[in-house]
Amino acid sequence: MNARVAIVTGAGQGIGRAYASRFAHDGYAVLVADLNEARGASVAQELGADARFVRADVSDAESCARMAAVALESWGRIDVLVNNAAIFSTIQMKPFWELSEQEWDALMAVNLKGVWLASRAVCEAMREARSGSIINMSSGAIYLARPNYAHYLASKAGVIGLTRAMARELGPFGVRVNAITPGPVYTEVPRETVTDEQRQAMLAATALGRAAGPDDMVGAVAFLASEESRFITGQTINVDGGLTFP
Repeated sequence: MNARVAIVTGAGQGIGRAYASRFAHDGYAVLVADLNEARGASVAQELGADARFVRADVSDAESCARMAAVALESWGRIDVLVNNAAIFSTIQMKPFWELSEQEWDALMAVNLKGVWLASRAVCEAMREARSGSIINMSSGAIYLARPNYAHYLASKAGVIGLTRAMARELGPFGVRVNAITPGPVYTEVPRETVTDEQRQAMLAATALGRAAGPDDMVGAVAFLASEESRFITGQTINVDGGLTFP
C-alpha cells in the first residue's frame, strides 16, 4: 500500500488533471474523481497502476460518500483531498439581476456546496487518523471583482469562509484545511468568457509578465499536501504571478 492517498475532484481535465499527475509523480495513490467518465478514466489510466477513477458528482451527498468509500476500499486511508471541481468555463456572463435562480443554484451546488459535501465525506477518515490535508480551490477572480460573474465570485468567496471554519473545527484532530486562489490559467479547456483583449490586459498587469499554465499551479498544492506545511491551516495562498496583491 502507498504511504499516502490523494483524492482530486474535477481531475479529468485542466488544472485538476495537473494536480493528479503531480501527486502520482510524488508517489501518492490517486483517486481521480470526475463527472465525465471518459475523461476521468483516461486520466487514471495515464497515471498508472496506483490510480483509480470514480465518477463523482460533488453536488450529491451520496456520490461524495461513494467517492470516499472507493478510496478507503482501495487503499485504506485518505490523506489529501483537493476540492477542485467547479463550474466556470461554461458560465454565461450577465449582470447579477439577470441571473436566474437555476443558474445561481446550479453553480452554488457545485462550487460551494460541493466543497462542503466532499470534505464532509472524507473528514471522518481523517479525524480517525488524526491527520490529513484538505485543499480548496477558490479563485483570484474574487480580488478582481470582474463584472458579470456575481454568482461565481460569491461561490468562491464562500469557499474561503468555509475553509476557515473547517480549519477551526478540524484543527483539534490534526487535519489542516487551506485554500488557493489561482489567477488566470490557460489549459486545454475552452474559455469563451475571456476575450483576446482581456487576456492581453491581464497579462500586461501581471508582475511576472507571462501567462500561467497548469504546471504553475501544482507546486502550491504539493506544498499544502506535504508535511512541509504541517503548521499551516486556515490560510489562502494567492497564485497568480503578481496580478493582484490581496
